[in-house]
Amino acid sequence: MTTSTFEAPEAGLHQRRELAEAKRIVVKVGSSSLTSIKGGISEKSLTALVNALAVKRNAGAEIILVSSGAIAAGLAPLGLAKRPKDLATQQAAASVGQGLLMARYTQAFNAHGVTVSQVLLTADDLMRRTQHTNAFRALNRLLNLGVVPVVNENDTVATHEIRFGDNDRLAALVAHLVRADALVLLSDVDAVYDGPPAHGAKRISLVRGAQDLEGITIGKAGKAGVGTGGMMTKVEAASIAANSGIHALVTSTANAAAALAGEDVGTWFAVNGNRKPVRLLWLAHLATVRGRLVLDDGAVKAVRDRHRSLLPAGISNITGEFEAGDPVEMVGLDGTVVARGLVNYSSEELPRMLGRTTQELGQALGRGYDREVVHVDDLVLVRAPRSSKLGA
Repeated sequence: MTTSTFEAPEAGLHQRRELAEAKRIVVKVGSSSLTSIKGGISEKSLTALVNALAVKRNAGAEIILVSSGAIAAGLAPLGLAKRPKDLATQQAAASVGQGLLMARYTQAFNAHGVTVSQVLLTADDLMRRTQHTNAFRALNRLLNLGVVPVVNENDTVATHEIRFGDNDRLAALVAHLVRADALVLLSDVDAVYDGPPAHGAKRISLVRGAQDLEGITIGKAGKAGVGTGGMMTKVEAASIAANSGIHALVTSTANAAAALAGEDVGTWFAVNGNRKPVRLLWLAHLATVRGRLVLDDGAVKAVRDRHRSLLPAGISNITGEFEAGDPVEMVGLDGTVVARGLVNYSSEELPRMLGRTTQELGQALGRGYDREVVHVDDLVLVRAPRSSKLGA
């Protein structure tokens, strides 16, 4: 890795200035930036953030705020000393805390003449076409009306199986959903570093691709105990956005105003891919895989190299229990994951179909069995893992 990775190349500075011109921005703020276990919501921190966002909003930009903090805000009222580990208590804390959090946001934004709304999402809202179309329409209309939507995962009803896991990745998917110009991820750390900042590490100013992070140790959630992410999930979310055509910046909440003004703060993730359907982003990064389809060599080449749909003739074995429409992994004979996709048949139907052509199946089993097992439009390739210490 060259030292230029940690400097501020002119290309990176030029791209940062585009953030000052962005018309639609998704901003995500973490629990550690807004709340503390002893004091609940930090009025000072929340007000400072709202001040920066309201200035940008009143200058003509459209802002969507993805805010963590509901569970953390509910700890003190419930007499809890730390973030609970069991889902039921997390849901209870979120139910109490979400109202408190929204009340503070409403009051703070009102001081600037800005109206806010509450939007609670589950993974189901972004993985199914009807739901994510409705979510887009609702958010888009709110923005058109001049409202700042405050988005959070619907922790009160979400189950382990359908959770985003953290609001960083939720923010990346929301940015795609609303066709945002940029994604800004805020926390209590001002940038991505090439090591522990306390030990003299250098700020990584620009990330042009995964190669710029090879060998870098990225931290997990901090010691405060109120969040679920850490720098690792922010890097993952920023990479999801940048790989799919959306500018992304990782910096601290204290730097929010400077970041939105396009100043040289934080770590800029340069766009290095084209925009993709939000459903495929969910499939690639968030979906809970229900089973595995083992492909022969010919099917691996068809799916991976020729971008074709997966047919029954190319499947040698299946594992797991799944229904039609569930996410599955496609692996080679050596176990290497090739792709993920939404399967068109259940695990009960597939065994009698393996190795047979669609024509044979249509004749033997009737219409409906002459379809692909996974259509190319419902399939995403999985890149081979790179040598890295990401998340170590």
